[in-house]
Amino acid sequence: MLDLAIIGGGPAGLTAGLYATRGGLKDVVMYEKGMPGGQITQSSEIENYPGIKEVVTGMELMEPWPEQCMRFGLKHEMAEVIRVSRAGDGFKVLLAGGEEAEAKYVIVCTGSTPKRAGIKGEDEFYGRGVSNCATCDGFFYKDKEVVVLGGGDTALEEALYLANICSKVYLVHRRDTFRAAPNTVEKVKNNPKIELVLNSNVKEIYGDASGVKGVLIEDNEGHVRDLKVPGIFIFVGMNVNNDVLKQEDGSFLCDVNEWGEVIVDLSMRTSVEGLFAAGDIRIEAPKQVVCAAGDGATAALQVVAKSH
Repeated sequence: MLDLAIIGGGPAGLTAGLYATRGGLKDVVMYEKGMPGGQITQSSEIENYPGIKEVVTGMELMEPWPEQCMRFGLKHEMAEVIRVSRAGDGFKVLLAGGEEAEAKYVIVCTGSTPKRAGIKGEDEFYGRGVSNCATCDGFFYKDKEVVVLGGGDTALEEALYLANICSKVYLVHRRDTFRAAPNTVEKVKNNPKIELVLNSNVKEIYGDASGVKGVLIEDNEGHVRDLKVPGIFIFVGMNVNNDVLKQEDGSFLCDVNEWGEVIVDLSMRTSVEGLFAAGDIRIEAPKQVVCAAGDGATAALQVVAKSH
């Protein structure tokens, strides 16, 4: 019986492991099927992590984390978790190979994955001009023109953010109305640096070895427009990685909202006693490394307090 099972090895999972083991828990295992580090390792440039003065890649930022977080006894098991379910007062962790582990407490830190739009060139230039994070990458387009694709709250909020940095923002949306809050829509429409490109889709992202050079936009009538921009930000939603919480009958182990995000309180507690969620998988997650790490620490401190 493990004291704690941590599902996911990104910033939230690693920090949870650090705080749990340093807090005195002896049998703590972090299940991560790949190398620890999380989604942020795919980012090409990071300059907003506190204490890191130079611009680094996501891989460089996360490189020292595993060693530090395992210094106090955290174990990393390179295994895929299929399901977490209730087992008496604790939990059962089912692994891909059919093996099972039992744990008194579980912290789920499986994160989320930005939805891909399925555009030609999107995968090829991801991290080299194609981004899903304006706060991460917006500064690198200072005084340049960029495209934002999407019509929800995130897309419009990120377009407004980018308008403070970039010389111009083309906001491309497939309809002529937005799914965002009316106040946000009004701000976008009144911002002189944002050009609305409505009833249109991004047809292709093109470039060369150095990155994105332009974006082809096609409207509903088939007219194609070539925007010579070095970057495109895609906000067509997130896929929450909540599969480990799905039970055999299709229900979720704990309460989730309409988007599948795990409902937690300020202590990262879910609706199930002893089960915590941290990082991008939870409701209202800021989707920043520093915030995910804070979530992991918060959840782990709760487990430590309950264990003593």
